[in-house]
Amino acid sequence: MKLQLISTVVVSCMIVGCSTVTTSDPHHSSLEANKSIVRRSHEEIWSKGKFDVVADLYTEDFVCHFVIGPEWMGREGLLAEVTSHRTSFPDWREEIQRLMADGDFVVSHFKSTGTQLGEFHGLAPSGRKVKIDEIAIYRLEDGKLAVQWGLPDIHGMNVQLGIVEPNE
Repeated sequence: MKLQLISTVVVSCMIVGCSTVTTSDPHHSSLEANKSIVRRSHEEIWSKGKFDVVADLYTEDFVCHFVIGPEWMGREGLLAEVTSHRTSFPDWREEIQRLMADGDFVVSHFKSTGTQLGEFHGLAPSGRKVKIDEIAIYRLEDGKLAVQWGLPDIHGMNVQLGIVEPNE
């Protein structure tokens, strides 16, 4: 069911992202506003660690469904995850490659980079740099991020951190 939903959202966003919409269209304005919220999350929270904007961007009962591992629940869960991740990778940056919006959904393709200077899921600090592609699908409610489906290149990250061999 999740895979069907993700596929539907991605295809829908590709169609909408490739269509022409006039800037006077109110629907276009809401799509741009939704994309701006996602952009701010990448740039301000994940890349700069600016936690003071979390309440502005996320619903109180936000949920992140991650491809592996536990879900993040609520703003507190998000803050805990970002804090932990930025402790492991203090120079973590997320650079948006593409943003596509369709109604209350936004799909983000981004490149994440960082240097593992802190413990990461039991792995001692390695000093290794990582660069991975990620896709996230967001659903917004009342102008805030309510649900996220996170799809990072875990295998690529594990190879770069020396956890697995490239051919595994």
